[in-house]
Amino acid sequence: MKTIGITGGTGFVGKHLSKLLLSKGYELIIFTRHPKPSEKQNLTYAAWDPEKGTCDANALQKLDAAIHLAGAGIADKRWTETRKQEIVNSRVQGTKFLVSMLRQHAPNCKTLVSASAIGYYGPDRDGTPPFKETNVYYNDFLGNTCYKWEHEARAAEDIMRTIIFRFGIVLGKESGAFPQFAGPQSFGIVPILGSGRQVVSWIEVDDLARMITYALEHTDMKGSYNAVAPNPVTHKTLMKTIARTKGGIKIPIPVPSFALKIALGEMSEEVLKSCTVSAQKIQATGFTFQYDTIDKAVKAILKDQ
Repeated sequence: MKTIGITGGTGFVGKHLSKLLLSKGYELIIFTRHPKPSEKQNLTYAAWDPEKGTCDANALQKLDAAIHLAGAGIADKRWTETRKQEIVNSRVQGTKFLVSMLRQHAPNCKTLVSASAIGYYGPDRDGTPPFKETNVYYNDFLGNTCYKWEHEARAAEDIMRTIIFRFGIVLGKESGAFPQFAGPQSFGIVPILGSGRQVVSWIEVDDLARMITYALEHTDMKGSYNAVAPNPVTHKTLMKTIARTKGGIKIPIPVPSFALKIALGEMSEEVLKSCTVSAQKIQATGFTFQYDTIDKAVKAILKDQ
């Protein structure tokens, strides 16, 4: 039975991934700033704090593979200069610290799966096809952050198989973007941000957990992969799909770009940005999506609501 270590295991994606891995019989160690006794079999918690430079070396020695999901939330707070530095440090310095710890204390760890994001690519450019893994990074805040983040993960390539997943917009009922999209619709309002024509490259959270697990189990995989569903949609289509699935009377309310810029500052560029990303490479490995269309994903997310 293999032992898998996860940073960010108590977060949105991490909880879904942990549930899946436990159901498949893996031993899990969740690395966290706040370790606690576990109530589940095959699950333990270990200390991890990159800012303080502390990590449970004994736990690292048990690992056969590591999954790195930790990082300050991109959209959790307004992008002040201080917050932007927190976002960068939590990813870049956090990944550098993890790789250093694995190198020193995890001799049996043969695989590292690290998160990144499709912010790597920047906005769609006129006349260009969907972004593929071979595209160069975009020279803006998120593009540079993702490039540096991935660079630190790739520092592990000389000692272990390294896979980097560039996450699209992760959809699930508990957290991420979906509750923000669906919440106002409970009051009959369908907010359409900006033109509504911006393309959203998305992935349902359980498909993302399955994809990460698939990478763990398919040892021929390495390098970068886009973690997006094969059918991106416009923001307006996404919002209307949620409205149709929830049912009832829904009134579309345009939210103009200038209002978003006032409310969100620089972060509004990400909300209004169109980013069309290809899933071709991950599909070529044989991975199949349970939720390959936005209709399937939204119906699954809203099933119990």
